[in-house]
Amino acid sequence: MKKTFRIKEIWVHVISWVCLLSFPLGISLIQVGTIRPGFFTQVFFNPIVFYANYSILAPKLLLKKKIVFYIISSIGFLLIFNFIVSNYIPKHFPLGRFDSIIQYGNEFPRAGHLKHTIRGVFFFAFFLLGGIFCLMRDFYKRDKMTKETEAHRAETELQFLKAQLNPHFLFNSLNSVYSLVRNKSNDAPEAVLTLSELMRYMLYEANQEIVPLIKEIEYIKNYVSLQRLRLSNSEDVKLSIRGEYEKKNIYPLLLISFIENAFKYGTDFKGVTDILIKIEVIENRLTFNVSNIIGVYRKNIDNSGVGLTNIKNRLELLYPDLHTLDIREENNRYIVDLTLILE
Repeated sequence: MKKTFRIKEIWVHVISWVCLLSFPLGISLIQVGTIRPGFFTQVFFNPIVFYANYSILAPKLLLKKKIVFYIISSIGFLLIFNFIVSNYIPKHFPLGRFDSIIQYGNEFPRAGHLKHTIRGVFFFAFFLLGGIFCLMRDFYKRDKMTKETEAHRAETELQFLKAQLNPHFLFNSLNSVYSLVRNKSNDAPEAVLTLSELMRYMLYEANQEIVPLIKEIEYIKNYVSLQRLRLSNSEDVKLSIRGEYEKKNIYPLLLISFIENAFKYGTDFKGVTDILIKIEVIENRLTFNVSNIIGVYRKNIDNSGVGLTNIKNRLELLYPDLHTLDIREENNRYIVDLTLILE
């Protein structure tokens, strides 16, 4: 990743310098029909000033909050560099388009000073650009690092939540199968087969980042079927699925915790279970509703169980601005309304 960033940075610099130097080159060709000798000194000296700040002074002093030392070093560098270029280099190299001013030195005594001043201004401008670009690069790298750290943290938290959810689901499902086996129910073999389908999905499908919604719904159907096997009044468990969901995707295991809680706490003191589950998909909007009677075991349970806390955290991580969740008690029923915007 660092190598890729470095290659991109080099290309940005190459393209920027080509564009920047094309301007004086074009002016020179238009005015005199040839390349001025001073153009080559611009190609040589301006980058030196730029990279002295960009690669050395700004990273080692400015970014390390050594502001006073950075200012002193910058002023010293610019004065010394401009002095050398103005007094020693002219003996060997022409110094730009302002060289022509020298020939009028006798008529305009201040022309030479003007030339040095203008050159100094150019050096300062490129030096300043070097500092600005260094700050921009540092901001970009820090921002990228922050996003990568946040993404890694979110991924780690999601994996932790999934790992926490799997044994929670397995514990509840095994309880259902155990009750059938203990009662020597004829439905026990079917329950074991359904449980194997559920486990296969969790092992081979749910570990993916996203899954087809049709597979997630099939998983929910299997879970509801497993729970119905242990109920004497399974006809009071209603599952309604509507809409075109065949081509939609969803993050796995988002809905199952609400359904688990409905079966766990949705039986009253008479042993009656009344659960209604609705899933509807319209375009990219998924509406999920589950309601159950408030059973005898629900009276002393709040909304902070492992399953619900888990799913709330996952929703915030996976659909931060793309979901609404409403959990309430109404007319002796426990109701969950969830809306997801599927991407």
